[in-house]
Amino acid sequence: MTVSRFAVSPRRIRRPDAYWLLVAPALVLIAAFYLLPLLGILQLSVREFDGEGEASVLGNYALLFSDAGIQRMLWRTVRVCAITTVLTVGFGYVLAYAMVTVGTRQRAVLLSAVLLTFWLSVLIRAFAWTILLGTGGPAETVVNALVRPFVALGAVDAPVRLIRTEAGVVIGMVHAMLPYAVLPLFANMRGIDRGLVLAARGLGATRWGAFRRVWMPLSMPGVIAALILIFVFSLGFYVTPALLGGGKVVMVAEYVRISLEQTLRWGLAAMLASTMLIATLALALLMGRVVDVRTMAGAK
Repeated sequence: MTVSRFAVSPRRIRRPDAYWLLVAPALVLIAAFYLLPLLGILQLSVREFDGEGEASVLGNYALLFSDAGIQRMLWRTVRVCAITTVLTVGFGYVLAYAMVTVGTRQRAVLLSAVLLTFWLSVLIRAFAWTILLGTGGPAETVVNALVRPFVALGAVDAPVRLIRTEAGVVIGMVHAMLPYAVLPLFANMRGIDRGLVLAARGLGATRWGAFRRVWMPLSMPGVIAALILIFVFSLGFYVTPALLGGGKVVMVAEYVRISLEQTLRWGLAAMLASTMLIATLALALLMGRVVDVRTMAGAK
């Protein structure tokens, strides 16, 4: 009997206990400061009924189908988030495509410009937009100058206001969300074999035909991932809609704050927060079925 007979291949050595010890502190923190408060919110949403009539377990959730004010607020939130998502991914797609196709030096400049926005607080950027879009601001002046012919025809009411309108909120949110669309799109496009486009051109396809038939289908997983990511982030956006909306464009995050601090309808606020969480989880599951999340996150 030799020693080699009892030797164990390194591949067969498994040390799951060591891995669990490494992640255990993070799991304890998540359970203590995230899962337990989350359970408290879910319990609050079914325990305190803030509507009219007889209290019931799911009474707050029934308000989603019976309260016209809540339905208008939710529809406004979905509408603003959808417009923001489409515009952000559209601009992000063009910018990501440019970053992939330009040279190394130009790509570094563009990537730095995108990442620079992370260095500025969302609050500072929102305040900057209040100045640009405010009454008499440069953006409002330019827009009113452009629509003056349409005002003369009676097609547009003058003057056009950007601050405290949905248009102003969308502009600020698109600016804030753009880097979150560019980065996953850029990661997806970097993985596309550009030789396939050249092969299509070699077989007689035009530049637009090669882009439409080869590049766009291959980039669709990144587009879908960016659409879902931006929409989920937009649902919980608070600072920009609160500042640029000025109380006239109230979305769900601001409505939750008002319910907590002003109207003291904590059960309603907990129900809205829980509904947002459920919607976010559903969209995350949908994204997991459409794209490889581990590849998008760089895990493999």
